[in-house]
Amino acid sequence: MSKQQGPNQYDFSFIIPVLNEAGQINSLIEHLRKQNPESSYEIIVVDGDPQGSTVGTIQDKDVTAITSDKGRGKQMNAGAAAACGEILIFLHADTTLPGNALGKINQALHDRDYVGGAFDLKIDSDRLFLKYISVRASLRSRWNRIPYGDQAIFIREKYFDQIGGFKEIPLMEDVDLMLRIKKDIKKIVILPDKVTTSARRWESDGALYTTIRNQILLRLFYLGISPHRLAKYYWRRS
Repeated sequence: MSKQQGPNQYDFSFIIPVLNEAGQINSLIEHLRKQNPESSYEIIVVDGDPQGSTVGTIQDKDVTAITSDKGRGKQMNAGAAAACGEILIFLHADTTLPGNALGKINQALHDRDYVGGAFDLKIDSDRLFLKYISVRASLRSRWNRIPYGDQAIFIREKYFDQIGGFKEIPLMEDVDLMLRIKKDIKKIVILPDKVTTSARRWESDGALYTTIRNQILLRLFYLGISPHRLAKYYWRRS
């Protein structure tokens, strides 16, 4: 990955890939501004729309707003290339952090054996099935150490650069990164505090269908099926 050399200026860099998120990006930024004031941080929003339809609506002038080619992996790599934080936090636009998240990440990464981590998951819904999915996702990531992107993955910037960042594939970029970290025999931590992610993905396509589809695609990915091929099925109803 190409990156300008120089001293880190922040403890953390929030990197938020967006596409058509004008309706909620400002509320997410306000949420982040309420995080631990003892830690220095920057907010980078990377718009996959070349016209900047989301970043053009950002009201906070201290936010770094950039555009890139569409694709979560490409957008997050673009944000990481512009980042000046020691720890990168990749945050989906529909996900919010628990209180004092930065302090908790700091404390966890005092242990130099860990290169990064993520949080437990809570889906923002009162539906019993989605509560079950939340618990299942948290237990799964604790067992296999492969958290998904909606769990707010964080990683040391130097290690992220060393491992080559995200692969710029149409989906499974989060799983692929974690598999490479495991192959590199590095450790990640799963914090018990919960991020809260919107239920909109499950509600739009149906909770049961979305869950079954995602599990099938994940298993096919593990079997070596190209993510470019899998993406055709993922976006068919998304």
